[in-house]
Amino acid sequence: MEPIKCIVVDDEELARGLLKAYINRLDFLTLIAEVANPLDALQIMKEERIDVLFLDIQMPEIKGTDFAKLVPEHTQVIFTTAYSEYALEGFELNALDYLLKPITFERFLAAVNKAKPKYEDVSPEKASSGKDSITVKSGYDLHKIKYEDILYIESDSEYVNFYLGDKKLMSLQSLKKLLDILPEDQFMRVHRSYIINRNKVTALKGRDIYIGDKEIPVSAQYFDAVKQELF
Repeated sequence: MEPIKCIVVDDEELARGLLKAYINRLDFLTLIAEVANPLDALQIMKEERIDVLFLDIQMPEIKGTDFAKLVPEHTQVIFTTAYSEYALEGFELNALDYLLKPITFERFLAAVNKAKPKYEDVSPEKASSGKDSITVKSGYDLHKIKYEDILYIESDSEYVNFYLGDKKLMSLQSLKKLLDILPEDQFMRVHRSYIINRNKVTALKGRDIYIGDKEIPVSAQYFDAVKQELF
């Protein structure tokens, strides 16, 4: 898969740094440049095809909403601003999304997931499971994960994080829907925010279970079942 090429345009260095860090966390995005002057971005877009432009609105040289009218048609614009009053104007320009500062990573991820997909979207319900693995979507990529490699799964707002040893994989789905896919004899919900791999549990101390050195809370409603089934 070809990565989505991005440019960040913002006259504030800290704002550019934050978006750069977010982009670098996702393997389906590639940062081509981060610039303070929109005219520098325009020159880059003349020389190279850019897929997504992160564009601040309040800038000294030219307003982002005015600059967006100069952007090539194939480049999708995601506005970034501290001023919510520009939202309507931004969407009237067919912006892909509108991010209000301070921008969280979860909100950033939801925006970039709207970019034109290179793969067919796979909903949580369509995530396929085999006898020893599950296939899940992370960003635009599909990952086949062996059940034995999953230590635990943690809810993170609209997303879940699969913890696989020293690796973490984020996917847009819910713990509830995952419970319908994962085999009950291997996985168990122990908290509103956690599903654990039964085979990876090493200890129970008070109201917490341990998977290696990771401490995971057990809700009162699950405690008796955890104690009876795992210990």
